[in-house]
Amino acid sequence: MKRTATFFAASVVFLAGAARAQLTIEITGGGANQIPIAVLPFAGESALPQSITEIVEQDLSGSGRFRALFVGGITRVPAEISQVDFAEWRSRLADAMVIGQAQRLPDGKFEVRLRLLDVPKQSQIGSSVYTLPAGQIRLTAHKIADFIYEKLTGERGVFGTRIAYVVKQGARFELRVADADGQNAQPMVISAEPIMSPAWSPDGTRLAYVSFQNKKPILFVQSLSASKQPAPVANYRGSNSAPAWSPDGRQLAAVLTKDGSSQIYLMNADGTNLRRISFSEFIDTEPFFTPDGQSIYFTSDRGGSPQIYRMPASGGEPIRVTFEGDYNVSPRVSPDGKTLAYISRISGRFQLMVMDLESKQVQILTDGQRDESPTFAPNGRTILYATDVDNRGVLAAVSSDGRFKRRLSVQAADVREPSWGPFPGN
Repeated sequence: MKRTATFFAASVVFLAGAARAQLTIEITGGGANQIPIAVLPFAGESALPQSITEIVEQDLSGSGRFRALFVGGITRVPAEISQVDFAEWRSRLADAMVIGQAQRLPDGKFEVRLRLLDVPKQSQIGSSVYTLPAGQIRLTAHKIADFIYEKLTGERGVFGTRIAYVVKQGARFELRVADADGQNAQPMVISAEPIMSPAWSPDGTRLAYVSFQNKKPILFVQSLSASKQPAPVANYRGSNSAPAWSPDGRQLAAVLTKDGSSQIYLMNADGTNLRRISFSEFIDTEPFFTPDGQSIYFTSDRGGSPQIYRMPASGGEPIRVTFEGDYNVSPRVSPDGKTLAYISRISGRFQLMVMDLESKQVQILTDGQRDESPTFAPNGRTILYATDVDNRGVLAAVSSDGRFKRRLSVQAADVREPSWGPFPGN
């Protein structure tokens, strides 16, 4: 029986575009209960090839959890707590402040020291020291921002993580990897044919993705640490699509049409030991593992319209999860397993939703016309997704409570298919 996977095809579409550039961030919505923080220029920072404090301030502001205060007008840049005029910073309404110093070492590397201070209590919250080569300024700044974020919020920061996404420039497609702020973008795969569905391995060393380079969708795995060509892991008759990693990184779920309709299969990460786990005459697609690896969420039209279901990871009877509306697709489970993000069609608009999996309460997070491809930050605080602005694909991010929003775009290019990588070292 032939059926058209119209609810899956939206993720294949790329619009016009050209020009190569980094992602740029635009804050489009304000957060609540932001911590007012002053990030002072580090003493001796001019010795560095790039300003660390500028990157740290941008990271913190871009998270929606902090409000960076103006730090101009000071006559002396403090490097030690004894040099801080706490009365002045209380008058500027700072709750926290960051001071530090940087210096070049005899071996050509740099040493950066920082102190995180509680302004009302006039005390030190924490301190850290970093030794780095000149080429690791951005990475070190992200580490510092992560240190500050965790100390002040109690949650792990994601500034040192990476994102993957697909850019279409004219007739060329690129799978890129960038820092979480969109900077330092590097092309991993370049093709004249469409690329789609990038998915990070849990340890952050590999990307699974789908390429049409042989005029049909084939599933590849690319090692980010090796220069060798990516290995095809599923190249069966028909379509090979929608890869998803198991939490232990040993298996991939994917959607194949080798037996007729789109069905979900499991395989080892190298493509061996293929076995089918969904059995229907309908379209079963977009698998996604729960963090404990015990279950898989997926999209199916077996009930007459695209809805989200859950089944055991080894296969078994599916349970329907979404009931509101006639179009719910692209399930993604938060890292703590408590929240389901997905795309729902509401009055003709495709919008990002979240469901509390315990209470089943649903919240609309976005107001776009065509949102797609949600992906959680590894701390669960933010959801990155693709959307359209002026008929051009851009990436956007929204806090999991919907209060803070930002947009990431490449000028005159079409950006799609985001995937947020894991914490470093996972």
